[in-house]
Amino acid sequence: MPKSILIKDTTREERIEIVRRGLDWCGDGSCEQCSGCSMGVGSIDAMYLPYIEGELELAEVNMRHAADHYTLA
Repeated sequence: MPKSILIKDTTREERIEIVRRGLDWCGDGSCEQCSGCSMGVGSIDAMYLPYIEGELELAEVNMRHAADHYTLA
């Protein structure tokens, strides 16, 4: 069974690793200032800091980003 990614079940360090692994689909592993994934956030910390700091769940961060950046066609 996969380990939970909820804030209550993870440490700050684990959340940093979860974000890094989740965004490492390109294989580079250095998402800093990349913007190659079209997220347009400039750095991981800019978008995922609320999750890393334990303020918002990962799903909430993603929903907030989608609501602010995408529109229905």
